[in-house]
Amino acid sequence: MRPTIYDVAERAGVSIATVSKVLNNTGNISDRTKKKVIKVMQELGYHPNSLAAALTGKKTFTIGVLVPDIANPFFAEVSRALENYARETGYAIILCSTDYQLEREQYYLDLLMKKQVDGIIIATEPKDLNAFQTLQSRDIPFLMFSIDHLALSSHVVTTDDIRGGYLAGRYLLDKGHRRLAIIAELNRPSGRLRLEGFRRALSDHGIELDQRFIINSISKIEDAKIASQKILHLPERPTAVFATTDLIAVVFMNEARKTNVSVPEDISVIGFDNTIHAEIADPGLTTIAQPIDELARYAIYKLLESIENPQIPSHRIMLTPSLIERESVKDLNGHC
Repeated sequence: MRPTIYDVAERAGVSIATVSKVLNNTGNISDRTKKKVIKVMQELGYHPNSLAAALTGKKTFTIGVLVPDIANPFFAEVSRALENYARETGYAIILCSTDYQLEREQYYLDLLMKKQVDGIIIATEPKDLNAFQTLQSRDIPFLMFSIDHLALSSHVVTTDDIRGGYLAGRYLLDKGHRRLAIIAELNRPSGRLRLEGFRRALSDHGIELDQRFIINSISKIEDAKIASQKILHLPERPTAVFATTDLIAVVFMNEARKTNVSVPEDISVIGFDNTIHAEIADPGLTTIAQPIDELARYAIYKLLESIENPQIPSHRIMLTPSLIERESVKDLNGHC
């Protein structure tokens, strides 16, 4: 059974108040009593409750992480990386998945404040700005991860999504594709920015993206299936599809297989994220890689910087994505 403050007091022969004063370094306690209480705590393996520490103004060494969907492999891999870096610095993670729902967002923000977390990493598109502005009014440090919002002042760590979309478009064009489609998370800023970059790549080659070939989908399996079928049943299919997440891309490949459409022989696919899904897909998924490990490292260190020094100016860190070539895109040069 885990030792309590009562066990420490009894073994040391002092009051609970005295143990509390030793823990918080308050009151007039003799060095002899302090050493005695500390020795007993070590013998019993006693560690003060983190919430109790928070109530006395001390750190809880916990960080809240708000993601839209832990089932999305990108956020699963990000969460693992954040946990690894947090643990290295002596912090623990409380992970909350909102499932894109306003009620859950509000519930988890309230929960994290009640838990007295030292800071929060936010990877969800804010649905209720008032809730997030409450964090600022209470001086709770937070960091926006892969999300930026002009109404919120905080550190931001993100990927250059416009460049990522541009890389995807340019690669498909270099492979001879001209009839292109995109399945984008238009409900997220990252999806809209990736679409913008994709459009710019096409525009540089004098090509305008057909509005019929812009399909909206959140990064969930059922939504991605519906979006995939919309493209697969077009009277004139595109030769290539850019999916703004690997999850959407892999779902598209599966739906294509079900309708006897071969990837990449009949239609090419490029994704975004470079998660484990891209590696194990058949064929291997060509994708735009986000530097997940670096993003997580910067996020943890910048948030801890804000926790240690709340007055430090906010920084916006944008990392550059890269293209990972596998087997899901056919080279049409010389075949058109």
